[in-house]
Amino acid sequence: MSDSKGLHRCVRSFVLEKFPAAKNRAFNDDLPLLESGIIDSLGVLDVVGFLEQTFQIRIEDDELTPDNFANVRCMVAFVARKGRPAEATAKGMSPSG
Repeated sequence: MSDSKGLHRCVRSFVLEKFPAAKNRAFNDDLPLLESGIIDSLGVLDVVGFLEQTFQIRIEDDELTPDNFANVRCMVAFVARKGRPAEATAKGMSPSG
């Protein structure tokens, strides 16, 4: 479970750091990122690149759906479903910190 918390923390931190508009809102894990304007279509590409590199997964074009990228909670669930090597946390994405 701590691994799941680490995944969540990692995705949430990326969104807050990469997209400054998230800091200016009452940001929570269910906030619709595209609808609220925090992330635009080019931002989705940044998110995809981050998730692929950090968690060593391959995201196919048909997986680029609102169900997978609507908010932080959706992204975390998507990455968890895709599976990821345990060593991804060794890339500086430690659950503790």
